[in-house]
Parts: sequence; C-alpha cells; structure tokens
Amino acid sequence: MSRVHPETGCRLPPLRRDDLDARGRAAYDRQLDPALGSIVGLRGPTGIRLHSPAIAENAQAMVRFFRTETLLDAQTREIAIITTARAHDSQFEWAAHAPLAAKVGVGDATIDAVRHNRPLDGLPARDALIISLGRELFGARKLSQDLYEQALAHFGERGLVELITLMTMYAGTASLLAAFDMQLPDGTAPDLP
Repeated sequence: MSRVHPETGCRLPPLRRDDLDARGRAAYDRQLDPALGSIVGLRGPTGIRLHSPAIAENAQAMVRFFRTETLLDAQTREIAIITTARAHDSQFEWAAHAPLAAKVGVGDATIDAVRHNRPLDGLPARDALIISLGRELFGARKLSQDLYEQALAHFGERGLVELITLMTMYAGTASLLAAFDMQLPDGTAPDLP
C-alpha cells in the first residue's frame, strides 16, 4: 500500500505557491484559472505536473489546444477520453470525464458500452468508430489498415492526428496517475468495473 498524502490524494506532497520559483508560480496560477486550468483543480494530473513547472506549462498548452483549437467537437473528445480511461482502467480520469461526456450529449448507451466493454452494435457510427480506435490502439498497440482507412475517411488527416494525439495524451495521463497512486476525490465511488 502506498503512502498517499491526504491533501493531494497521491504519493506526492502538496506544493505551496510561495515555495515555487517565478515560472512555477506562473504555472500554478494558470492551472487555477477556470478558463485555462484543469477541470479537477490541483488534485490530479495538474498537481502532479506542477512538480515540474515546464511540464505543467507544456501539458497545459496541449489541454488548451484541445479545448479551443482542435477540429474535434466536444462529444468526439469526451468519447475518446473515456475510451482511453477505460482502456487503462483509470478510475480518476473516468470520474472526471464520464459526467462531462454525458453533459456534452454523449448518449448513455455509448458511455455504458465503454464502461462495460460491451459490443458496439446499435451505437452511432462515429461513437463506435472512436471506441474501436481506442480499443484496438491500446489493446493491439496498432491499428489495422481497415480501421485506419475508416477513421481517415471519417476524420481526415488532421482530425485523425488530433484524435490519436488526444487519446495518447490521456493514456500518458493515466500512467502518470497510476505511478503516483492518485486516489479518487473523497465521496467518489469507483465507477469502472
């Protein structure tokens, strides 16, 4: 059993803004900006990354890109994120993004298919395609030519690059959370089987 700090919910101790250098304080402040920061605040991947302000800055730039500049709509993004969370059994990512997926209009059938690794029959074609991409990418660690061509035809080159980059970014976050034993917030029950 790892030693988890009650304040951070992970193995790392909390950071105090005043103990950081100028770059660290700037990164800290940006993370707390509701328009730019993390959807879960400093308890989670953001708080972990702040232990290296340069990583926090660069990760935040990617998050900002996916919120404001990507070709991918909110439903596509959230299906990709929950598919990635499920593939990595990341309870923390799932707890943060499954409610957000529902909020942006992802159907209950899609969320449940991801949660329970169910067959994709009857789901909207786009949803099934995204889930299939994630399952194959993270399961087989490659994409078949057929699935690649389907995804390319649907999303285009730029869209597919952005989709796969989003999924692999969240796969990295799942690994970060696992390495530092990030716990769910108090009062949040695990929702993945």
